Order: sequence, then C-alpha cells, then structure tokens
Amino acid sequence: MSEEQREDARNVFANIPNGGLLDYVAAWYVKALSFIYANRSINVAFVSTNSIAQGEQVAALWLPLLQGGAKIYFAHRTFQWSNEGKGNAAVHCVIIGFGLNNPECCTIYDHSADIKDDGQVLIVKRINPYLVDAPDVVLSNRRTPLCTVPGIGIGNKPIDGGNYLFTEAERDNFLAIEPKASGFFRPWIGSEEFINGFNRWCLWLGDASPQQLRSMPECMKRIDAVRKFRLASSSAPTQKLADSPTRFHVEFLPETRYLLVPGVSSERREFIPIGFITANVMASNLVLTIPNATTYHFSILNSTMHNAWMRAVCGRLESRYRYSATIVYNNFPWPEPTEAQQALLETTGQGILDARLQHPDASLADLYDPLTMPAMLRKAHEVNDRAADAAYKYKGDRTDAARVAFLFERYQRLTSLLPTEKPKRRGILKATKITVVE
Repeated sequence: MSEEQREDARNVFANIPNGGLLDYVAAWYVKALSFIYANRSINVAFVSTNSIAQGEQVAALWLPLLQGGAKIYFAHRTFQWSNEGKGNAAVHCVIIGFGLNNPECCTIYDHSADIKDDGQVLIVKRINPYLVDAPDVVLSNRRTPLCTVPGIGIGNKPIDGGNYLFTEAERDNFLAIEPKASGFFRPWIGSEEFINGFNRWCLWLGDASPQQLRSMPECMKRIDAVRKFRLASSSAPTQKLADSPTRFHVEFLPETRYLLVPGVSSERREFIPIGFITANVMASNLVLTIPNATTYHFSILNSTMHNAWMRAVCGRLESRYRYSATIVYNNFPWPEPTEAQQALLETTGQGILDARLQHPDASLADLYDPLTMPAMLRKAHEVNDRAADAAYKYKGDRTDAARVAFLFERYQRLTSLLPTEKPKRRGILKATKITVVE
C-alpha cells in the first residue's frame, strides 16, 4: 500500500480492534456496510484476496461486520485468477456477496478439487466467514488448546545470520578444519527438510563450556559473527541477544520425541505430513512442535477431520496451507473417545507410521503426493478415519464441508458461549447479537 492507502485504511479501521491486520480490500467491506444501512435492499459483492476468509483476519474483519448485521449470501471459495497486468501474475481470490437481509438460501462455489477450474455449486442454508455452511463463529488467536491436549509451539529460532546452520557439505568442510566440533553438530529440520527428506545441520554451542569454546577457534569465529550480526540489528531485543551469542532467541530442546507439524504445506495433499522426531534433532522456527504427544494425538491430527478443519480455518501462503498454533491447533475441537476408542486410534495411528516405513527411501513429499501415494498408506489413513469418525460419533458425509459444519457445531458446544452484546466502543457499524469466540 502507498502511504495514502495506509491512511485510508487507518481511517476506515479506526474503530475496529486489530484493524491493522486487515488487507486493504477489507476497507471496502466496512465502507459498503455503512452505506447500505441507508437502503437495506442493496447487496454487495467484492472480488477479494482470499486471506480475508482465513486465519487471523477473519476475526478482525468479520466480527464487526456480523455485529453490524451483515449476512453472506454467496461465495466463491479460493480460486486462481490471472490479472491483465504485466507478467500476468496469478493471484488467489475469493468472491463474497453480502447484505443486511436474511437470504432464503445461499450458494457456495467450491473450487477445492482444482482452484483453476469452475468448481461445483452448493446450495446451503448459511455461509459463515470461513465460507462454509456452518454457524457464524469467528476464531481468534487462542494461547492454549481448547481441549485437554499437549501444548504446541515453534522450534528453535537462532537469529544467527546463518552462521550456525550448515548443509551436509558445509558441515564436512567445517569439520575438516575444526574436528573438535563434531560433537556439537545436531541434525536441523524445518518444513523443507522434513517433507523433502534432505539433511541440514546446526552447530549447537549453547551447552559448550568456556574451555571447550576457546579450544575451537573456528567456532569462536562463528560466535563472534553472530554477536556482530545481532548488534547490527535495529531491534533492541535482538541487540540484547548479542550478550549471549551461543544461545538462541527461542530454544526448543526436548528430552523425548516430539510431533512435528510443517508450518507450510502444499494444498495438493489430502493430509499435512505430520510425524514424530527424535529428541536429538533440532526443529527450526519454520515448524510447529508438540512435545509429550502420543500416538493417539498423532492419529487425530492425521485424520480427515483435522485436515478438513485445517483447510477451512488456516491461513494461506498463496494457495499453500499455513498451519498455525493459535488459530488451527488451539481452536480445534478434539473428540472425547472412550478408552476402547482411544486404544483403537493409537493402533490406527501406528498403522499409518508402519505404512510409511514400508517405503524407507521415499520422502513424505513422495508418500503424500496424490499421484504417488502408496495404496497401503492410503488404506491406513482410511482405517484411521473410520476410527476418528467413530470417536466423534460422526455419521455425516465424507466431504470437507459436512465435516467442518459438524466441527463448528461441536466447537460451539465446547465453548458454550452466549451471544455477545454491542461493544461499548463507538464505530460506524450497527450491532446485532452474534456468537463470538475468544
């Protein structure tokens, strides 16, 4: 945005909490609703960036719109649209039609099978801000999980200017000069390494003694380079980190295995590749980590139930899935299985792990490509899905839309929230009652 556009946005979002999160197109939604109060028969539709129906922008935009009485009456879910500008850049869009009147029925154009095609037409009773047939619920950032499950966080965040991270060849060259450092290298894993199966290494000196450090001159050069890199930052907290150059800004050093969830994953996959990682492997800040997770948690996170939820509420990087702790995981409504059902889910989760092991040379990218997914692995997921559906007592359609509608209903029951009254802050939007989620 230009500075003039930023000023426009600041003016329009002045009375909207977290308005700074919103794309410029969201200002048109707010202005349109303020105009159509003068004539309730007016309906509006905008072609928009798909991010306004995903992730943290949903609460920032749609909560005040819904409180102001807006009703969505048709929506095109995410599709790819090539513009007419130089380079013909492809953008990922939604189209949302809304007004102040309750529609008799709503229409969803679903492009989930292929975002480049015309999609399928769904006639539904309602459309919520995530563009699914579900209650008007908006999910804000939760700091802790909704249900009693292990917490989730990011991996290690070095802020090191790349001085502690090595490819296989770089590590070998370094050790040829500094052989004493061999015991301080640990495998390093981010989304790319985890999904595509290649190796990177981290020089972890946080636990080294002063005597050990001074005996390794090449390591000392790296430490000094990190210190200088942090001091050169314009951020005061980063400058402060220069006082402890062998330590990371965020450190994740578990004692036992943990579950790893890629931060970004291809939209072509039916399941986000999620897996257990041994404690000696250092996760990067480009992945999410769940310590103390069991095979039961692995099973549910690998179910179609969870993946349908993720596809509906996650943010996107272009069209790729961007998994988040605060929106996707912490708001996810887990089932309440019986002991027998939980035991079965542990078995079916292990079945997925065993099916993966049948192809030890294949990367997760190979295993979860829809064109190359092994039949045994697909069967293991189908068995796991049946067990997960039984734990939820779910007997609806296998479609994402039906599953997400079910999960939003369950979410409402779990949160047990009552309609929220008009907020005290003054704004341009008239208020109605709506179910709001913390």
